Amino acid sequence: MQKIVTLSRECKARKVPSGEVKVLPAGEFVNITQDLGGNYTITWQGNMWRIDGTDADALGRKPTVLNFTTPSNGEISETQVWEALESVYDPEIPINLVSLGLIYKVAIEQSSGTVRIDMTLTAPGCGMGPVLVGDVEYRVGMVPFVKEVVVDLVFDPPWSRDKMSEEAQLEAGLFF
Repeated sequence: MQKIVTLSRECKARKVPSGEVKVLPAGEFVNITQDLGGNYTITWQGNMWRIDGTDADALGRKPTVLNFTTPSNGEISETQVWEALESVYDPEIPINLVSLGLIYKVAIEQSSGTVRIDMTLTAPGCGMGPVLVGDVEYRVGMVPFVKEVVVDLVFDPPWSRDKMSEEAQLEAGLFF
């Protein structure tokens, strides 16, 4: 599904697999190589980069819009944190991280505006780990009153497909 497009505006991208953030300039030619799960993998200057779906308009695509109502109590909404997490998809399996069973724990520290997340990967050596962490930090950071997102990659207990929702197992063709 390769398609060469010109960036219509500058936008942030994360280098694959390191997760390094860079602002790509407007007017650059990029090659879209993957668009699963609402994010885009592109090649630019010989490297692979991920552009978040919220910046898809820079690629001439319809952007993902996350709308969170600001809570009147001035506190971070755990429901909204989970909604943000459900909007993050594994780049190789277009299923969200919550349905895949990759999110183990969410803890909110209201006084500091910090959200701490324990998550795992489908395999400890997954090269997309830093990119997924960046996706989680970015999307959860959009929730009102969140000032900091701390993601800890944990591998105990190890992930297995039984942690997936039944819907995710069906979608992945693993439910039988």
